[in-house]
Amino acid sequence: MSYYLALKGIYETHERWLMPAVLLSGVTADFVTFRTIRIGTAFALLGLYLLLAGLAIGLINTSDASGRTCGGTLRSYLWVAAPVVLQFAFGALLSASFIFYWFSGALSVSWPLLLLTAFLMASNDVFRRWFLKPIVQLTVYFFVLLSLASLVLPYFLNSVAGWVFVLAGCVSLATMYGYLRVLFSLAQDLRPIRTMVLGSIGVVFLVMNGLYFTGIIPPIPLSIREAGVYHDVERTGADYTLLAERESLPGRLLPGQVIHVQDPGRVYVFSSVFAPADLETVIAHDWFYFDETSGEWIDRGRPTFPIRGGREGGYRGFSYTSDVDEGRWRVDIETGRGQVLGRLRFRIELVDEAPRLIELTR
Repeated sequence: MSYYLALKGIYETHERWLMPAVLLSGVTADFVTFRTIRIGTAFALLGLYLLLAGLAIGLINTSDASGRTCGGTLRSYLWVAAPVVLQFAFGALLSASFIFYWFSGALSVSWPLLLLTAFLMASNDVFRRWFLKPIVQLTVYFFVLLSLASLVLPYFLNSVAGWVFVLAGCVSLATMYGYLRVLFSLAQDLRPIRTMVLGSIGVVFLVMNGLYFTGIIPPIPLSIREAGVYHDVERTGADYTLLAERESLPGRLLPGQVIHVQDPGRVYVFSSVFAPADLETVIAHDWFYFDETSGEWIDRGRPTFPIRGGREGGYRGFSYTSDVDEGRWRVDIETGRGQVLGRLRFRIELVDEAPRLIELTR
């Protein structure tokens, strides 16, 4: 009994900082493990986190008042631990997709999850109150369930087609339906909010599908390993030879590269896209020029090339334009159906003398 009261006292005293600290530990666990283990093992860990989160939610919402206050029983110890386990599991699951893109260099893709994680860790008081509500727990649980399914299925089916995301949604809905049936049968107090829970899950499902099919959500598990703008790109055997301008340290750190081109000339974009083994798809480089007169981005072409996954450094490819105008440019690196994997922004300046170039090998 004394051990239980001591454990409960420690939890209640330090709950305010303990929750975000455990959430951060879940994120850290992803950073460490996903860089050192096989992808199959990583998926197994994510499945374990998902199972732990489901069990924690069930325990939190099915323990009655006597079970929560009766010290010394196994159930009472588990009830004290359940919120901590839930935060750790949610931290790991929410950061999982982010980790895959962060280490691939596609910060433009991963920033929403980074922002979400930072918000959850910073909002200690709001975060704690929110996660005491079953509807919030279950909504977030469905979100991570759908995210995990949309990450795992493309690996096993070797496809990033739209139907795979639809299948992931259907699997998530079916799994969540079975989970809720068990939970509602055990937790009678949750039945009055059943309609609200189902409604929130439906909203998450529709919003995620809307974002995916409008190209806002990138097609997991494709990710950018490298992308840049060059003066020339040539394939030499198994490697690519790139001609790049020398840049100062501030130039490398600041966004928006400047390319100095003699007219007439060409500008090349080289990219390396990671994909799982046996996955075959199409990558496009969509070139845009900003017309200062109209204030609009003008499409200057969208060359495509096929890729096949399995190479650790990513599948390499390039495109170029000879229609060079001075001003602002961007190139969207996309899938064949227009989902953006990354975006390059740069400025072209026409010069009389060729800039000093260096040779790179990729």
